Amino acid sequence: MDMTEVFRRIDELKPEMIKTLSELISYPSFRREPEEGAPFGRPARDCLERALSVCKELGFKTENVGGYAGVAAIGNDKPLIGVLAHLDVVPAGDGWTKEPFSATLEDGKIYGRGAMDDKGPAVSVMYAMKALSDAGVTLKNGVELIVGTDEECGSSDMEYFRGHAEFPKWLFTPDANYPLINIEKGRVCARFSAKCPSGVLLELYGGRTVNAVPASAGAALSGISAEEVENAAKKAGCGVELEVSSDGGVTRIHAVGVSAHASTPDVGDNALTALIRLLSLLPLDEPARTLICGLDSVFPYGETDGASAGVKASDAESGALTLAFSILDLKDGELSGAADIRFPTCESVESLRKKLSAALSGIGFEAEIGGVEPHCVPADSLFIKELLGAYESVTGKEGKCLAIGGGTYVHGIAGGVAFGCEVDGEDNRIHGADEFIRDDALVENAKIFAEALYRVCNNDSLR
Repeated sequence: MDMTEVFRRIDELKPEMIKTLSELISYPSFRREPEEGAPFGRPARDCLERALSVCKELGFKTENVGGYAGVAAIGNDKPLIGVLAHLDVVPAGDGWTKEPFSATLEDGKIYGRGAMDDKGPAVSVMYAMKALSDAGVTLKNGVELIVGTDEECGSSDMEYFRGHAEFPKWLFTPDANYPLINIEKGRVCARFSAKCPSGVLLELYGGRTVNAVPASAGAALSGISAEEVENAAKKAGCGVELEVSSDGGVTRIHAVGVSAHASTPDVGDNALTALIRLLSLLPLDEPARTLICGLDSVFPYGETDGASAGVKASDAESGALTLAFSILDLKDGELSGAADIRFPTCESVESLRKKLSAALSGIGFEAEIGGVEPHCVPADSLFIKELLGAYESVTGKEGKCLAIGGGTYVHGIAGGVAFGCEVDGEDNRIHGADEFIRDDALVENAKIFAEALYRVCNNDSLR
């Protein structure tokens, strides 16, 4: 198929694409308290309704699925392929030099919360579908865009969607990276605790979220001098920054490391495991000493592959298991913590639960461990070949499959893959201040999606 006319139409639609994206950015669609007809708050519902009204204006058939999600379709047949995007965003946060909920066009970039994650990609899909229709392209099967409103807070929108609608046979989400992600590692979360009355260890804390390497951790000690702590720190040999102070017989320690996502703990510097290593070298009383030394043995500073916990694993396709010890808190005589594991396709939740439970019980902790299995679509799938063929045709770059430690919007949806829109070497500041998408990327994404939709819809072997 010669896509020249389709691509020409996409180029013509660029001003409309920018206008639509700017309008959608204006909705602060992060999760709020539910209201009647608005399960995730009024702004998310209003953004969904506006997106569907735009799709209706573009000539698509639309449906609002209970305020949780929406569907926009072209073609007369039952859709063969769907594209799953989301309209919810994270809160603006600090540090913006532009207005987060009023699009700013500057130097070929469109700034605003959601510009890349994931309103911009959703708009590219809308106008890819519009260009296919306008160009009179014959699609043997239907296409639908599914837009959700709770991806950032757990994807409960998709749980509702499953109960009230159907996913097409083939599905991709433009909410990750190019070229294509076909493997998403499984995830196990372990939460564990032990009684820890102590006269020496007064405070111990580190980390706030289970899916992040903690950048800071702290402790307060009674009867141990700052000099003893500093001598132990030299023996510990940890690379984090340590601040030590004493006042009124209490010595306080504050460790500062480098945060990272739990799926890539090796790029961070774990302040919590560094602090535990230091504490293990100090004369704590029991049972704190035994528990701290146990944690140091199972989750040692600098180790991210889970070897000491007995869970190390890897395979050629999905890579190595990663482990991040992410939370620890001493409160009311109880020491409780959490760890995040991302594991390859050669492992399972149940296998890791048994191994990690044994490691934690061996050092005196009771644990609750659960998770989700890996998500994998074979790389030689004809569906994947068609998507990568479109990517190569439009960009001239090599199309290949990727495996990641994080999870995308299609995790657990049979046959679903992640296809775009981030590219290596460009930081679109997703979840950060001054998030943006390039206006030429908005257009290029639409061209990639248009060709991909055409290829899948007209491949009889995929029906």
